[in-house]
Amino acid sequence: MDLIAYAPRLPAPGETLMGSRFQTGYGGKGANQAVAAARLGASVGLVARVGGDVFGADMLANFAAQGIEVSHVWRSDGVSSGVAPIAVDDAGRNAIIVVPGANALLTPADVDGAAATIRRARVLLCQLEVPIETSLRALVIAREAGVLTILNPAPAPDALPDALLRVSDLVCPNESEASVITGITVTDADSAEAAGRALVARGAQAAIITLGASGCLYVSATESWRAPAPVVTPVDTTGAGDCFLGSLAFFLARGASLRDAATRAAAVAALSVQHPGTQTSYPRAADLPAEWRLERSTI
Repeated sequence: MDLIAYAPRLPAPGETLMGSRFQTGYGGKGANQAVAAARLGASVGLVARVGGDVFGADMLANFAAQGIEVSHVWRSDGVSSGVAPIAVDDAGRNAIIVVPGANALLTPADVDGAAATIRRARVLLCQLEVPIETSLRALVIAREAGVLTILNPAPAPDALPDALLRVSDLVCPNESEASVITGITVTDADSAEAAGRALVARGAQAAIITLGASGCLYVSATESWRAPAPVVTPVDTTGAGDCFLGSLAFFLARGASLRDAATRAAAVAALSVQHPGTQTSYPRAADLPAEWRLERSTI
């Protein structure tokens, strides 16, 4: 659950600021990405755990309202749901603390229970707000079934196992995550390409480094290209990366080429940052240009 406080600027360590407003919102990287894809028209199943608290009940109701399949979302009694206190300044920048709660209890055995759902999917999208071994199990199941695998290595661990990269068709970090994972400080397109090549060298089939307002950069062993983002005035950038990833998975599942999917996903994320909140800012299919709402067989 996102707990969002808005203030003129982000506080310095030890500083207390007066905020202008406060709101709660549904969040979590996996949940955000699932909602982003579902709002665009994807059929989405989520494998997750929520707490036995009121937040957990609210999250389950929200998933159902978004049309997300929740037969593999379990409640863990006696444990809090995941929460994320977020500070947002007047420039739309944010600072976030994630407390995983029940997310930390999602196990490889839970994933095995959802194996049939994973094998039926066109795309599997994993994150690291659950234990690494749990995401690894899901990626292995999907890879063995020929499902397109996407890894969002966030939050970025100090040591990302190469085993995760070897079962990822796409690894998609942002600039700071790519810096932590590769040891290459990503500040521009050149350093982003170097980080992407480092990830490919470690076993990923390809990498997409998201660059905020600059779009994203694709890197594989044989090519690299950049998909730009539309120029917009941001209101709140919280969850924009998750919007990009959920949108990317949606367009790939519908049969778009990778370059086309990345370009469209960057545009969808640009739409989202023009509105406050996280999941509430994600556009629905009706908000997109008509030609983007084609069925899979026509792309």
